Amino acid sequence: MAEFLEEYRWEPVETRGELLTSEPAPTGDERWDVFLAALVEHLAAKDGRGAPAWVETRSLRRFWFPFNSRAARVDAMVHAPAAFRRRGVYVAAQELNVA
Repeated sequence: MAEFLEEYRWEPVETRGELLTSEPAPTGDERWDVFLAALVEHLAAKDGRGAPAWVETRSLRRFWFPFNSRAARVDAMVHAPAAFRRRGVYVAAQELNVA
């Protein structure tokens, strides 16, 4: 995922949307499938475009914290991007930054 985020940042804004349109195959873990949908919506919004339709079908019934330490949970509750919060995935925005 970190590699994709790094490559995505280097793509021209005009072509980034093409990287998000195809629905990825299931990972075998619903939580990560929902994480991917939230990530796609988040990236599309940052570029000022709407998310592809496939992301709308993915959400969790129970909250999930991919980074599950006490500090990470608190940070995620406060700073999770909207696309993640509305799907029940709590990850702080800075966790999505690649060095």
